[in-house]
Amino acid sequence: MELSANILIVSEWEQNTVLLKTISESFSKQVTSVKYSDAIREMNRETRDIVIVSQSETEASVELVQSIRMVNPACLLLFVAVASDFTLLRNIIRSGADEFFVFPDETSLFTSRFPTIVQNYEIKKNSMEEAAVTYGRNRGQILSFYSGKGGSGRTLIASSVAQTLKLESTAEVILIDLNTQYGGIENVFSIESNRSLADLMPVVEELNESHIRNVSETQVDSKLEILISPCDAEIAESIDEEFIAKLIRTCRRSFDYVLIDLPSHMNGQVVTALEESDKVFYILAPETSALKTLKQFETLSTRLGIPLANRMEIVLNELSKENEVQQSDLKNVLRFPVAASIRRDIKGLQPYINKGMPVRKVQKERKLIPFAKDIRKFARDVLKQ
Repeated sequence: MELSANILIVSEWEQNTVLLKTISESFSKQVTSVKYSDAIREMNRETRDIVIVSQSETEASVELVQSIRMVNPACLLLFVAVASDFTLLRNIIRSGADEFFVFPDETSLFTSRFPTIVQNYEIKKNSMEEAAVTYGRNRGQILSFYSGKGGSGRTLIASSVAQTLKLESTAEVILIDLNTQYGGIENVFSIESNRSLADLMPVVEELNESHIRNVSETQVDSKLEILISPCDAEIAESIDEEFIAKLIRTCRRSFDYVLIDLPSHMNGQVVTALEESDKVFYILAPETSALKTLKQFETLSTRLGIPLANRMEIVLNELSKENEVQQSDLKNVLRFPVAASIRRDIKGLQPYINKGMPVRKVQKERKLIPFAKDIRKFARDVLKQ
């Protein structure tokens, strides 16, 4: 019987990986295997229902089990040892593992018990979901907004979606500006501040929600939290990929939605953010040059090993009858689904841009410009997922 559980196998042993995948794939189509070095990144990138950890040659197993349990306290964690060891068993169970097996001695036992273990977990998971009435913490959604072409409207869309998500729900939302050289988010909200995400670098090893909220700016109307870019090329050079990964992972544990405005160029910071993202919204104008840039981005992502399948969606921006390419023409061109379509609204938008005002301030506004209406529909679709 096939189940819907999302299973992650962590193993340094090829033989164990193949065996565990064979057993797991008999019950689920969502089975992924990674090495120890990639385990935490995968756990942060996507929610896993069941994690099977195979013992490594080093003493890293106990620490890894502890880290996995911290990232996702609700997952079912199974540990496979290579030999019977009471001390290891005690330490692994204390670290958070739910079940302990020894391979190859207990391979048949694992195979026979695995279906029951998974079914019991799914029953428990479903009952917990039915009882939940508020947004859960420790597993926020990372939504990145990217475009390989400058001037696509990426920053305006990212900030407007973040503001709308906050107004349309009770979720905790934070917007991160990773345009570290020039910024941009502060102009949308007319924010003047000496604080930026770079101020978190000295405390990155013990980074927590309190640190982030001390540095972030709170939008007056919606209470949206905003982490502003340092807007300094010299400081931007000192922000490495490890800092970006830890910042995003901490925000994931502290907020329900983490929206990231990415620059158009590709560097280590952007690659890290894309890898950590649950969804990548690519902002695309319906024109030939933008379609060529999208194709180049797809090719580059494949070369860099950035997974886009099932994660990237297209946001069509500035749609109008005057476009050289119409939305109907894109059906056979785009390889990724269209998440939203946003109309061209120069007349409605320009006053807000000139004044540095968000297009939404309160939840129930009577008159919304076309751009704001399209953003609201987009945000509501995100909330439904």
